[in-house]
Amino acid sequence: MTIFKSNPFHPTQHSTLYQALYSHMRTAILSGELKGGMKLPSTRALADELKISRNTVLNAYRQLLAEGYLEGKGGSGTFIARVLPETLLSASRQNKPKAPQFPQAESSQPVFSDNAKMQIAVSQSPASGKLPRPFLAEAPALDAFPYKLWSRLVVRQARRMPITNFTYQDSAGYRPLREAIAAHVAVSRQVHCIPEQVMIVSGSQGALDLAARMLVNAGDSVWMEDPGYPGARGAFIGSGAHIIPVPVDHEGLVVDIGISRAPQVRLVYITPSHQFPLGVTMSLSRRLALLDWAKHANAYILEDDYDSEFRYAGHPLATLQGLDNADRVIYIGTFSKVLFPSIRIGYMILPPALVDSFLKVRRLIDIHSPMLEQAVLADFITDGHYIRHLRRMRTLYAERRTVLLEAAKDLPLEIYSPEAGIHCVGWLADGVDDLALANQAADYDLDITLISNFNIGPLTRRGLLLGYGGYSVQEIKDGVQRLANLLRST
Repeated sequence: MTIFKSNPFHPTQHSTLYQALYSHMRTAILSGELKGGMKLPSTRALADELKISRNTVLNAYRQLLAEGYLEGKGGSGTFIARVLPETLLSASRQNKPKAPQFPQAESSQPVFSDNAKMQIAVSQSPASGKLPRPFLAEAPALDAFPYKLWSRLVVRQARRMPITNFTYQDSAGYRPLREAIAAHVAVSRQVHCIPEQVMIVSGSQGALDLAARMLVNAGDSVWMEDPGYPGARGAFIGSGAHIIPVPVDHEGLVVDIGISRAPQVRLVYITPSHQFPLGVTMSLSRRLALLDWAKHANAYILEDDYDSEFRYAGHPLATLQGLDNADRVIYIGTFSKVLFPSIRIGYMILPPALVDSFLKVRRLIDIHSPMLEQAVLADFITDGHYIRHLRRMRTLYAERRTVLLEAAKDLPLEIYSPEAGIHCVGWLADGVDDLALANQAADYDLDITLISNFNIGPLTRRGLLLGYGGYSVQEIKDGVQRLANLLRST
C-alpha cells in the first residue's frame, strides 16, 4: 500500500530523481499527510512500490534523517519525526527580539544553479572537527604523528622566512617543495617529471576541481569508477559533466565496458593503485589498455594516487603516469593520509603542454596555497623526516591491519583486505539492511561508511568500509566487539 495516498509521487524533469523524492516526502511530512510517529516502509519496499532504484530511496531517507524529518530507531525501522525541525526552529526564536522587516522576494528559498543542486546532492556529511570513531575509512594515525618535530620546523621557518615570502607568490607553489616532491615521486612511484610540472594545490580536491574546470565542458562525458570517490564526482558535476559509471572488478576499472558505453570522453578519473572504496589494484594489462585508448581518443586520465605510500607486501605496479608515453596522464597526490587531513596540501603533476594554462586559471581561483605550511613541509621532506615517518606508518598500519583481521574473523562479514591502504571492505550477507546499520551505528559509538554511499549505478553487493589506520590496537578490538553487537541487532 502506498504511503502517498492523496498526492502520488511523480518525478519532474527539473530535478534529479533523488531530489524529487526527497522534496515530495518533505512536503508530505510538513503538510501532515505523513504524520509524526508513522513507520515508513523499508527502502527496498518503497523502491519496489515506486519502481525506482533503492539507492535513490536510500539517499532521500539519508537526507531527511540528517535534517531531522525522520528518526531511525534501532532494530525497529525508520519513522516520521514527532517533532519537526521547523517546530524546533520556531520555538528557539520565540524569545528573540523581532528582526527588522525587509521586502521579501516571492520565494524565501535560495536559488542555486542546476550544477550546484547536483553537487549538494552528492556531497558527503561535513567533518565534525572531532576525533573519529571506529571504523572511519579515511582516518590516519594522528596519535603517531611527530607533533614536536613539526612544531620545531614551524617555529624555525616562521623565524627565518624572508619578507619577500609575505607577498603574492608563484601559483605553482613553493619551489623547494615542488623540487622535493618531484624527487620523492621519481624514486617511490616511478613518476617521470621535473619540478616545473608540479603544482601545489589545496589537497586532492583542489586538483580535481581545477582539472574539471580546465578540461570539461557542460555536457561532456567523463568516465568514473563505480563505485568511486564522491569528491571527484562532485567536481565533474560542477563543470556540467555527464558522468559515465564504469564498473570495477578484481582487476580494477573495466576498460572495455567504458569504451562500449562512451568511446569518446574528455576525461577519466581513476584510483588504480588502491581503488577507492573497493581496494583493488588495477592490473598491468588494464593500465596499458587504458593508456592506449586515451592516446587514440585524445582523452586525459586523472590518476588519483591518494594512499599508495602504504603497501605491506611486494612492490606496487608502476603508476599510469610512469607508463604514459603520450602525455595523457595528470597525476594527483596528497599529504592528507600520510601526515594529517587539515594540512590541505596536495599536488598535481601535469603534462608539459598543460602547465601554463593551468597556472593562469589557478590564479583566478585562490592564487596560491599558504606559504608557511609549504615551507615547513619542504623541510620535513628534504631533512629526511618524511621518509622515516612513512616507514614507521607502514609498520604501524600493518600491525593494526593484522589486529583488525584477527578480531573480525568471527563477524558475519566476508572481509576483503588488500595489502595496501588503511581500510578493508566487509561484505554483508544477502538481505542485511545496510541503511539500518548506518542509522544505528552511533548508538554503538561507531562510524560506519557504506559501499552504497559511493555507487552511481545499481548495487551488486552491499558492504561497509572498516578503517583501521586511525585507531589503537585496543580501540580496534573494542570497536569490533561493538560492531558484532550492532550486526546481531539487525
